[in-house]
Amino acid sequence: MKNKKSFIGALDAANIPYKTDLTLAEHSTFRIGGRADLALVPRSCEEMIAAIKLSRDSGEKYAVIGNGSNILFSDAGYDGIMILTDKFNRFSVKDNRISAECGLSFTRLAVIAKDSYLTGLEFAYGIPGTVGGAVYMNAGAYGGETRDILDSAIVFNSADGSVKEYKNSDCGFGYRESVFAKNDDLTVLSADFVLRSGDQSEIVDKMSELMSKRKEKQPLEYPNAGSTFKRPEGHFAGKLIEDSGLKGYRIGGAVVSPKHAGFIVNAGGATADDVLRLIDHIKETVFRNYGVMLECEIKYID
Repeated sequence: MKNKKSFIGALDAANIPYKTDLTLAEHSTFRIGGRADLALVPRSCEEMIAAIKLSRDSGEKYAVIGNGSNILFSDAGYDGIMILTDKFNRFSVKDNRISAECGLSFTRLAVIAKDSYLTGLEFAYGIPGTVGGAVYMNAGAYGGETRDILDSAIVFNSADGSVKEYKNSDCGFGYRESVFAKNDDLTVLSADFVLRSGDQSEIVDKMSELMSKRKEKQPLEYPNAGSTFKRPEGHFAGKLIEDSGLKGYRIGGAVVSPKHAGFIVNAGGATADDVLRLIDHIKETVFRNYGVMLECEIKYID
């Protein structure tokens, strides 16, 4: 990056921790990706806002990254500034409300709810993303979605420097989408979830049941980025892919999971190029067979 020395000086002045020469594959559930020259690691709301402002003002491109569970990093790495949320992860519980910062694990949030005798987050148990990522994409599974339990989110707008509360109705939630996914200026800083009192043993049983389903149906034994494609209207992406005879289809180290065709897995040594080529092949094949154009759910960052 240009003026790296002066930028690091500004980080030191703002007391924002950072890392250099980051291995992106270590920050992606796909375990794929090159390197990033600089990564900021804010620990509080103030540091997160300052990190985004400094990155934006530098003129360099930047990306805010949670657990990297729905992301594919380029093999060439990222020629910009990474902002990691994993140290920005505090939470509080009051009555039936949980407030959580964006870097908190979504699965950890489900455990916190269970420990507080609160029900409604069982579906989140096993989802590998963060609170920020869950709000960003309206994460969901097994009949539950983030929008079902979200009360509000605190959001930073880097375009005008404002911090604003977004109520549930302001978030533009849809299937795996939100207003935040459509506007790169918006960063979810924290979120408030409203749950219901529940029987802890029933909550535990439900979480165990859903985790068993995940292990049975999803290729958790291999690095992956979750469902590769959004569910097309009137269809299931996995079934269209399986019916196209693509289960087990491989390009390099990237493979259509034999367990669930809706997942592409890194079977060993996969590159981002392998994954992108496989995605293109799947889309072309399914469209040729069924006239359905699949929409990729994974975000590519280069």
